[in-house]
Amino acid sequence: MLKYTLAVLAACANATSSVLQRKANREAPRGQSLSLKLIWSLMHEPVWCGGVAAVTAGFLLQAAALGNGQLSVVEPILVLELPATLILASRVFGSRLHRREWGSAAVMTAGLAGLLYFLSPSAGRTEGVRWYTWIIAVSINLAFIGVMVAWGRGAAGRKGERGARQAAVLAVAAGSAFGLTAALIKGVTNVYAQGFGTLFTSWQLYGMIAAGALGMFLVQSALRAGRLIAAQPGLTLSDPIVAILWGILVFHERVRGGWYIALAVISGLIMASAVIALARSPLLSGEAADTEEERDERPEEGNSGRSFARSPDPGRDGDSQQSAIGPAPRRGER
Repeated sequence: MLKYTLAVLAACANATSSVLQRKANREAPRGQSLSLKLIWSLMHEPVWCGGVAAVTAGFLLQAAALGNGQLSVVEPILVLELPATLILASRVFGSRLHRREWGSAAVMTAGLAGLLYFLSPSAGRTEGVRWYTWIIAVSINLAFIGVMVAWGRGAAGRKGERGARQAAVLAVAAGSAFGLTAALIKGVTNVYAQGFGTLFTSWQLYGMIAAGALGMFLVQSALRAGRLIAAQPGLTLSDPIVAILWGILVFHERVRGGWYIALAVISGLIMASAVIALARSPLLSGEAADTEEERDERPEEGNSGRSFARSPDPGRDGDSQQSAIGPAPRRGER
């Protein structure tokens, strides 16, 4: 029971961190995604520091949960971060979530839960992982992160997308880095069981710190590139998926076979369909007229001196509008 409680608390802490970091990123200068200048700018924001404190608490809670449970059990529970983030963000940013977003998030969560239920991975072992297995697995994980980052950089300047695709892709890269971090945490807990003195001589400890720092850097870039609702699904779901792959392929956790595999595949397809549906939402694609960024950056006056505020009622102030803009042209005149 303790591992489930710690995992749920870690998910809530991560959700709080995501919202606070997104709030701080809205104030950061534009054009700093995938740049160390972004981190320097955010370090001066108290809200961002609160987000860092929250993610640190989440990290410690996650490590405690992994110390008491299996990787394939603890990490999927962190998917609860997604609905927690959506609810908290709607309160903080004043954004209304429609049935489409709620439904897609619910289906994604249900699909992942079904995937884990039908696979039902059992406990594996960390002490039997050979050094060359670590090297191969870490290299593949880092290569995938590199591909996602390259894709995200390529999507940065595409017209009309308002950074939604870049945010989603970079969030997947960040979640993959956190999945790698979770695997290394599991390795660290095994080293710690051999004695506190051996902890600081293990490469897993320093690899865990590096992977966690990489994930944090990618999270900041994803949150700066687009809206929180664009980044959060990939960030939340890629972490447990990568962790499950680590558990099965590296730590030799056993899964169900037979017709359970078919049901697990169906659950995965349902989850993928929900991701596609959410990605096509106007809130993500930037087609909505009232996005967070537009509300923040809408100017009060343009270069012509005319206000961009809501126009007066033409039925009441038609004369005043004509005097400000000029006389209305007669029919047939240019």
